[in-house]
Amino acid sequence: MHILIITQYLEPENFRINDLALELRDSGHDVTVLTGIPNYPAGKIFSGYGFFRRMQQNYNGIRIIRAPLIPRGRGGRLRLFMNYLSFAISASVFGPLRCRGKYDLIFVYEPSPITVGIPALVLKVIKRVPIMFWVLDLWPESLSATGAIRSTRILAWVSKLTQLIYRHCDRILVSSPGFVSRIEAQGVKPEKILYFPNWAEELFLEDESNSIIERNEKLPDGFLIMFAGNIGAAQDFGTILTAAEQLRNYEDIHWVILGDGRRYDWMCKQIQSRELSHVIHMLGHFPLEAMPGFFAKSDVMLVILRKDPIFSITIPGKVQSYLAYGKPIIAALEGEGARVVEEAGAGISCPAENPDALANAVLSIYNTSASDRNVMAQRGRRYYETTFERKLLLTRLESWIHELVLVSDSGSL
Repeated sequence: MHILIITQYLEPENFRINDLALELRDSGHDVTVLTGIPNYPAGKIFSGYGFFRRMQQNYNGIRIIRAPLIPRGRGGRLRLFMNYLSFAISASVFGPLRCRGKYDLIFVYEPSPITVGIPALVLKVIKRVPIMFWVLDLWPESLSATGAIRSTRILAWVSKLTQLIYRHCDRILVSSPGFVSRIEAQGVKPEKILYFPNWAEELFLEDESNSIIERNEKLPDGFLIMFAGNIGAAQDFGTILTAAEQLRNYEDIHWVILGDGRRYDWMCKQIQSRELSHVIHMLGHFPLEAMPGFFAKSDVMLVILRKDPIFSITIPGKVQSYLAYGKPIIAALEGEGARVVEEAGAGISCPAENPDALANAVLSIYNTSASDRNVMAQRGRRYYETTFERKLLLTRLESWIHELVLVSDSGSL
């Protein structure tokens, strides 16, 4: 079967849609991807790409069609709006022109923004095929929670756009059980909503002796609390700073931050002004392949989100990576993400936006024996294998795809 994936992000950007596209190809499907010009997370177009360069590629047997977009820059509100809108418009124009031939299904990957659904609706009308839409970020709730948009008028407009897109999708996949009621509230029938969580890339399950690590001389000696991911408004770095201040006299406790994002520069300035450079280490962005090597050097992994109803129903994708690799976890968040860590017995959870609780959680893990921490890690790995294992989930997805295409062909949608 011929599957058209629509996503604003794709290789060489690190998103799980890369893994999904390759898995569908390995399962014997013909896969085409309509995507944008790579520019995440730095906000600059990747070297070797441009508005007229490498607009069509072959990625390990997958046909890639790129639509022009305005790079996200430093992630300011106006620049992000231009980035999102430019892809939605250009993909709606270039998609019908370049995505020739017959397709059986349109699969939409939506970690954000919801506007990625616009070209999908255009192509659905033209190609007359069903849409399967994977929601990893709820709009407009996430816009409000991060403070990206405060205007009630704009949020109402985004809500109407979201309803339009959801109601014209034939199946909606959600990355957290907590998303279901929110999707239903947008007028979607319950039978069209399916729970499909994230998984971890296979490299997190491999022998750590094969791991790559870059610039490891920058890793300090001592007890390492490691965060890997986006450094943005949703992640509560203010709480990390205050907790680190409380523990600054424990000179062997170090906070290692891997990643980039809108608040990277702010975080660096805060570390300097609070004189925390000896305990908080900002190492920057690294390729996905380097992550297992860094994880191997950590003592505990940290996942953290701000306190907000939308974040309490979210399971951050890094949770699956931490579980799969087999490291104890501190979950400084509410709701679904904390539930997973607690249910797995993989670490300690503490309330969001509570520096005292985070500092206490760090001390608790710090004072736990290495053997007990290893037990936590093993529990997390076993939980991952029974709940989030990649082959298990992708086999389930493929069965849903076949079912939807059969229903569509029979005219029952």
